[in-house]
Amino acid sequence: MIRILLAEDMHMIRAALTALLRLEPDLEVTAEVTRGDEIVPTALRILPDVAVVDIDLPVLDGITAAAELRERLPSCRILILTALGRPGQMRRALAAGIEAFLVKDAPAERLADAVRRTAAGLRVLDAELVSAAMEYGESPLTPREATVLREAARGASAEDIAARLHLSSGTVRNYLTAAITKTGARNKIDAIRVAEDAGWL
Repeated sequence: MIRILLAEDMHMIRAALTALLRLEPDLEVTAEVTRGDEIVPTALRILPDVAVVDIDLPVLDGITAAAELRERLPSCRILILTALGRPGQMRRALAAGIEAFLVKDAPAERLADAVRRTAAGLRVLDAELVSAAMEYGESPLTPREATVLREAARGASAEDIAARLHLSSGTVRNYLTAAITKTGARNKIDAIRVAEDAGWL
């Protein structure tokens, strides 16, 4: 029996995933959590074989939580689920040593198969995401440019970003201009869209 920890914050999706996995005779959902910071403590308590983790969790995002889980409980394999197939996120997950990455709209039987393959220590990657990741390549943004663009995506003004990051407003504008140029965007809003679609933020 493969013991599963399921991390998903949306109740209906979590209930549907649990129901699907419990239909399989060799799979058992032994715990469910709704926040990223609950993953490691719960896993250390129940010792699951596989953690199925949504990428967009409150308090702590799925990839960060999964990377911590990988370090604290190496015997637990990790399968990341995402509604938005952003290639940059997949690259980030792989860099953290995560074995499997699957989009949520995959057929139900693919999820069960992915859990089994992940438990067996095999790498499970969505073929379309792999192709997109190769197309987009690595992020052209520096860490500081990505941080500034991420803050802008949250609606912060250049002055707010400058105060938060202890920079001058002119420096923040320079970072935004560089991000617009590097993403090939027309303006700040377009740069945010391009960077988010690529998974660079």
